[in-house]
Amino acid sequence: MSSSTPAPSPEAQLDIFATATRIALSDEKYRSYMLSGKIGGMYYSPRGQEFVAASVAAHLRRDDYVVTTYRGLHDQVAKGVPLRDLWAEYLGKAAGTCGGKGGPMHVTAPEYGLMVTTGVVGAGLPIANGLGLSAQMRGTDQVTVVNFGDGASNIGAFHEALNLASVWRLPVVFVCQNNKYAEYTPLREGTSVESIATRAAGYSMPGVTVDGNDPIAMYQVAGDAIGRARRGAGPTLLEAMTFRFHGHVMGDQQGYMPKEELAAAMANDPLPRFRAQLIESGAATVEQIEAVEAAAAAEVADAAEFAFDAPLPDPAELTTDVYAEGAAA
Repeated sequence: MSSSTPAPSPEAQLDIFATATRIALSDEKYRSYMLSGKIGGMYYSPRGQEFVAASVAAHLRRDDYVVTTYRGLHDQVAKGVPLRDLWAEYLGKAAGTCGGKGGPMHVTAPEYGLMVTTGVVGAGLPIANGLGLSAQMRGTDQVTVVNFGDGASNIGAFHEALNLASVWRLPVVFVCQNNKYAEYTPLREGTSVESIATRAAGYSMPGVTVDGNDPIAMYQVAGDAIGRARRGAGPTLLEAMTFRFHGHVMGDQQGYMPKEELAAAMANDPLPRFRAQLIESGAATVEQIEAVEAAAAAEVADAAEFAFDAPLPDPAELTTDVYAEGAAA
């Protein structure tokens, strides 16, 4: 695959690994708390998809925008939302990014460029266009990245958003995180094309399929797309091939998924695979990697402890953030 973006430096590779490690450890700890009954609610694990988010975010500035879905922990962490703030929101605490009102499915942190986490399939795509249009009208070079699953590529909002982004040459990068299952439906049973990226041709924009579990390849195609958007050349559709390890939602027994397919994907876990690659290529030493892993584990443990100890929102908060103060009748 040719790319105008050079491969990431050893330092950048280690940073991508660090981000992916923080994501994986956060996910694993959160799921362990759910499985032990310490916390409840809905949770959609992105375990297995870490490098899609980590590699894309390596090109983003704090003032760039990200829109994601209910399966969005990896995108939220990668965009730079502090783990304490994020964990507090996931646990519904007042110290959370939305004061505990959003929870895992509706995290928003505009000060870090995380603009929307939506619980509605495909709803983020037209919102991303609005963010891109805002940057265009203000004359900035901010880029919007919108993440969605393969299932969302079959709804009207996907086609409408790509069409309008192309017509207006919006600085939007559409990232389809294709984990091969739309909720409980295999891709081949609900999608008429073998490659979602080929749909870009209908909207006069580049469409690229990449191994989303290969951090270096993902970094390069993301760099191409983000660079194109930043210089005003218009949108790109990226199809990042990946796999989700833990089903659609917590409690999903994955009976619709062939056991051998899941076993093969988990045996090829991209995180330890890239860890070994960093060492073998000389990009990082064992000591550097162990330091990264220890720091990530400590940060996740601190964030979880902080969130558990943080107070719940005051009941009076039920009536705030409902109507704008002083709004005209």
